[in-house]
Amino acid sequence: MKKIRITWNAPVPLGFSVLCLAVLLLSRLTAGASDRLLFMTYHSSLASPLTWLRFFTHVLGHVSFNHFMGNITYILLLGPMLEEKHGSLRMFEVILITAFVTGIANYILFPASGLCGASGVVFAFILLTSFTGFRDGELPVTVLLVAVIFIGQQITEGLFVRNNISNMAHILGGITGALLGYYMNKKSR
Repeated sequence: MKKIRITWNAPVPLGFSVLCLAVLLLSRLTAGASDRLLFMTYHSSLASPLTWLRFFTHVLGHVSFNHFMGNITYILLLGPMLEEKHGSLRMFEVILITAFVTGIANYILFPASGLCGASGVVFAFILLTSFTGFRDGELPVTVLLVAVIFIGQQITEGLFVRNNISNMAHILGGITGALLGYYMNKKSR
C-alpha cells in the first residue's frame, strides 16, 4: 500500500489564505486597530505610503470569521485549478491587480467608506475560471452566463439592497478577472 503524503499543491491560494487568517487573528488581538492601519483602504492622504500599501493589503483583511470563510472557501476551491493552468506568478499578479483596481475605485468613488476583504479577488477568480476553455475568436456561453449571473446579481443588490457589502468590489473584481482571463488565455494560445 502506497503512503499518502500531504502536499502544498497551490502556493498562491494557500499562502493567501494563511495570510488572511493571520491578519484576521491579528485584528482580533488588536481590536481592529491593525485593520485600520494596514488592511483596510479608505480615503486618506495620498502622500502617506500607508495609503498606497493599503490599496494592495486591504484584500487580506476581513471583518469577521464568516466574512473570511465565505471568501477563502472560493479562493481554495478555484485557486488551485487556476494556478495549475496559469502558474503561480500569474495568480499573484491577478490578486495584486484586483486589489489595486478595487482599492483605487473605492478611494475615488466612496471616500466615506472603508473597504476590506478578498471578495474582489473571489469574483476575479470566478470570472477567470469561466475563461478556462477560451479559444481565440470564440466567446464561451459559460463566460456570458457567469458574467450575467454574478455581475448582474451584484448590480441588482447594489441598487436595491442596503447592506455593508461592497458590490463595487465584486463587480470590478469580476470585470478584472474577465479581462485578465481573456488576455491570459489569448496570450497562451
